[in-house]
Parts: sequence; C-alpha cells; structure tokens
Amino acid sequence: MGEDIDIVPKMKTHKATAKRFKITGSGRLFRLKQRRSHLRRRKSKRVLRSWDKDVPLARVDAKRVRQILGLRKAKRK
Repeated sequence: MGEDIDIVPKMKTHKATAKRFKITGSGRLFRLKQRRSHLRRRKSKRVLRSWDKDVPLARVDAKRVRQILGLRKAKRK
C-alpha cells in the first residue's frame, strides 16, 4: 500500500459531442446533415427526405471527434 503509483485520470466523454455523432459497428463515425430545423415548411419534400440520412464524417474531423469522445483509433478491416 505504501507504493507511489501515478494514477491516470479517467477519460470523460464529451456528452454534447456524443449526442451529435453515431458510431457504426465497424467504428466509422456518422453525423447529421446541417440546415435541418429552420424553416422546414418551405423546403421541398425531396430536400426534407435527404436530411433523414446520416452522412459519414470527414477523415480530417474524425480524429478530433474520436479524441473528444474518448475512443481509440478506428478498427481495421
């Protein structure tokens, strides 16, 4: 018990980021499209349907989002 052990603090998930991104089983990150909520009634039905699909996150952003979420690197296929 008298040992000097350096305890590393736990990584905490950034909860606001966790609500905005989804992680697939293979480890890919998906995001929602923008412009979803404002003035939806005047937009065409085709545009409204296109917002239902999630979009893969750009690779340049994925590294930063993974770090905020406390995830390890993406799984390799």
